[in-house]
Amino acid sequence: MVQRLNLTRDQLASFLQDHEQIKQFERLFQVVSDEVAPFSVTEATILAGDAVASANQALASVEVMKSVLEYLDRAPAAASQEQVAALQEQITALQQMPPPKQHRTPRYGSFYDTTTQIPAAINTAYAMTFNTVDLSFGVTRGSPTSRIFVDRPNIYNVQFSAQVHKTSGGVGLVYVWLRKNGTNVPDSTGQIRIQGNDGETLAAWNYVIQLNAGDYIELMWEVDDTSVELLAEEATGIHPSIPSVILTVTDNISSMET
Repeated sequence: MVQRLNLTRDQLASFLQDHEQIKQFERLFQVVSDEVAPFSVTEATILAGDAVASANQALASVEVMKSVLEYLDRAPAAASQEQVAALQEQITALQQMPPPKQHRTPRYGSFYDTTTQIPAAINTAYAMTFNTVDLSFGVTRGSPTSRIFVDRPNIYNVQFSAQVHKTSGGVGLVYVWLRKNGTNVPDSTGQIRIQGNDGETLAAWNYVIQLNAGDYIELMWEVDDTSVELLAEEATGIHPSIPSVILTVTDNISSMET
């Protein structure tokens, strides 16, 4: 067990530079009552700052303890070798503490389009466009408006919904997939089958993807019948308007601490 260091203020003044440092040191080693356990690594950790304390506070405590150790080396009569060794262990424990965790502000973006998007040809890749930015912090719309950029590396959750509409009879197929920096993401395509004059369905799912700062994504679509479109409609007196496509991108599925 570590013994107390019974140092007087005169002894402290021999190696601490001013009154404030003496007070700081005394707070580190203060014994509140007879029931309080001797100074320990755990107490040093608390005094240096817990996981949310600033790194500067922890480093300041280490510097004070280094000064104490230097004094003990110069004046061995002030403490036993066991006390010196125990103090060295406490300093080492403080130095090995991980840096304080810092909160990472989540990135997010919400985008939608208020126009009907119509394909000009079958079996052709088109990028869904977004003419409205709803919310945006670190996830932004680029140019062309199909490109959604991120400003920080992380794992992102990409969710969308598209109002698919067929203007004439028969069966139509729609394919939707994800592109990253202009390149198709492997195994990301989904197929929607729609049938009948004025047939409608809502295509919606999500992707989880690793992105770096400056990367952008696009939602792509393809049809085998040009009577298939992404429909937008105005609001009525009862319900709000229908965007042709809604997209949200967030990184809140990963850790918010570093």
